[in-house]
Amino acid sequence: MYLWVKAIHLMAVVTWFAALFYLPRLYVYHATARDNGDEQAISYFKTMERKLYRGIMTPSMIAVLIFGGWMLYLVPEWFSQGWMHAKLALVVLLIAYHHVCLIYLKQFAQDRCTKGHVFFRWFNEAPVIALVAIILLAVVKPF
Repeated sequence: MYLWVKAIHLMAVVTWFAALFYLPRLYVYHATARDNGDEQAISYFKTMERKLYRGIMTPSMIAVLIFGGWMLYLVPEWFSQGWMHAKLALVVLLIAYHHVCLIYLKQFAQDRCTKGHVFFRWFNEAPVIALVAIILLAVVKPF
């Protein structure tokens, strides 16, 4: 059972991170289209952003949490290990990042976002750092 739960958890992680990487990239393009006054592109990005967030990003985050929690239920001794505490702290930060993406999604949908494409290029890097750290923690288990 554990290996099935782990496999589904990993598939959900890959899907969630794909969306965490892609949505802020769409924000880069959306901000550029906004700055150029390209109304057709703006409309297109609003639709893409909404569908990505609601149809892929949020369901995959929920699956990550369900199957990750299930793995912790199956291997409760991980709760006593420092690497798991650090990993869970990073997951909490990713959930916060996910919700910040929703704030920007709503701002773009209402044409209220004032952040520029350069901001979103930097914003897009946060999940990369989290991914590297989470993989190292989960595989190496340094403490």
